[in-house]
Amino acid sequence: MGRAFDEELGAAVARAQDGDERAFADAYRLVQPGLLGYLRGLVGDEAEDVAADAWLEIARDLGRFRGDGAGFRGWTATIARHRALDHLRRQKVRPRTSAMEQDVLELPDGRDTSAQAIESLSTERALELIAGLPRDQAEAVLLRVVVGLDGPAAARVLGKRPGAVRTAAHRGLKRLARQLEPGLANGPAAGGAAGDVTDDGPRTLGDAR
Repeated sequence: MGRAFDEELGAAVARAQDGDERAFADAYRLVQPGLLGYLRGLVGDEAEDVAADAWLEIARDLGRFRGDGAGFRGWTATIARHRALDHLRRQKVRPRTSAMEQDVLELPDGRDTSAQAIESLSTERALELIAGLPRDQAEAVLLRVVVGLDGPAAARVLGKRPGAVRTAAHRGLKRLARQLEPGLANGPAAGGAAGDVTDDGPRTLGDAR
């Protein structure tokens, strides 16, 4: 997520808190794709229903939020995760990763070895591979890459230390790269040393928004 994106989001949230309904719709438009992708990774086909419940809570408690655009993304992800876990507890199943909407996945910069591996595949195949990661790695990758949170924000959502989330995301991406290594030579040209996901935020290939 770029600075301009978060500035636009922060401005929309501030106007929404002053009662501007159109601004709330703008904030929803900016946040919903990534939030829905994250929820699809947790609850699968129930994501839209869980997202609707989360947005009801977000709208109700909007006046209590304090922060900028990046903070709002983290706050909404936390609410969505709580609603997802409530949903799963009612169904007595564990969180899972599953197919997500193709247009929400923002892959890391192609200079990263892991990203080169993922970039060589279709988005659908990449999502299938993410679904096969251990839960902690999958959720860390989802929050960092799909929602676009930085390390500390993702850690707050998960209730973990930033270093643990950064490590889980790094291991998840490296595991994906190892699975794809034989085909990497046919993908984008390698251009630098293997990278990491830093606490400054995930590097992304362009900006879909």
